Amino acid sequence: METPHREDKPYRVYTPASLGEAIRYYRHQAGLSQAQLADRAGLNRTYLSDLEQGLETEQVRRIFRVLKQLGVRMTLDKADW
Repeated sequence: METPHREDKPYRVYTPASLGEAIRYYRHQAGLSQAQLADRAGLNRTYLSDLEQGLETEQVRRIFRVLKQLGVRMTLDKADW
C-alpha cells in the first residue's frame, strides 16, 4: 500500500520498497509515464517498473549495503535544477 506523501516533505529511503515509492511519486509529479521516464533515463521500461515495485536488484542491493556500512541514509527531495 502506498503511503501518502506531502510535497514539502522529502522521502527517507531505507529499503528498495521506499525507493520505488519515491521514484513512482516523483514520476507522477513530473507527469510522466513509465515508458517516458525510462526513455529519458535510457532504461528499459520493465526495469523501471521493477524499481517502482521495490524489487531488490543487484545494483540497489549494493547501494544499500554501502549506505548501511557508512551509517547513513538516503533522502530524496525535489531538486530545483
